[in-house]
Amino acid sequence: MHTEDELLTPTKGWQSTNTMHIAPVSPENANLLQRILLWAIERFGKLKAANLWLLMMNNMRLLRGMLGFASKLMPFGELDRRDTELAILRVAWLCRSRYEWGQHVDIGTRAGLTKEEIRRIPEGPNASDWTPKQRLILKACDELISDHIVAEDTWSGLSAEFSARHQVELLMLICWYQGLAGVLNSSGIPLDAELEKTLKKYTAR
Repeated sequence: MHTEDELLTPTKGWQSTNTMHIAPVSPENANLLQRILLWAIERFGKLKAANLWLLMMNNMRLLRGMLGFASKLMPFGELDRRDTELAILRVAWLCRSRYEWGQHVDIGTRAGLTKEEIRRIPEGPNASDWTPKQRLILKACDELISDHIVAEDTWSGLSAEFSARHQVELLMLICWYQGLAGVLNSSGIPLDAELEKTLKKYTAR
């Protein structure tokens, strides 16, 4: 059994709250529509993050819109799936969102990211062994989150790698997951047990 200290952890630690500010809907109290929706998300989307969906079921109107929009970024985005998960994991790390990080370590490995790549993400764009394209994606994440703007030299590289259509998708992907990380950090929901297992498997020091 690995302790938290033995897992990859941001220098300042994960953002956390001592209070569950928004409790997930209890599966026992979920209505029929909510149960069907949760089953469909986990069955067809192959997403194990039940606590995330149960949290969002506190506002079904927004959840329906969220599923429609977010699914166009992941898993049905037009960017390469490995590139998508690379960006999401870097955002999760920078936002110190343990839930988002844990969820996408699981999704990222299934999308083809290696254990070595996942363990390198905390080192950022200056780490060795990234491809030029991967380095640009990581730089875009860092700049958007720290400065809320992508630097000109990064834009030059992105323009050579991505069409305008896919540049928009990359920007929206980064910004969407930054916002979601804030929701997850602030709500105080715990990482699901299944995701804990994957996190320990791929991020143990």
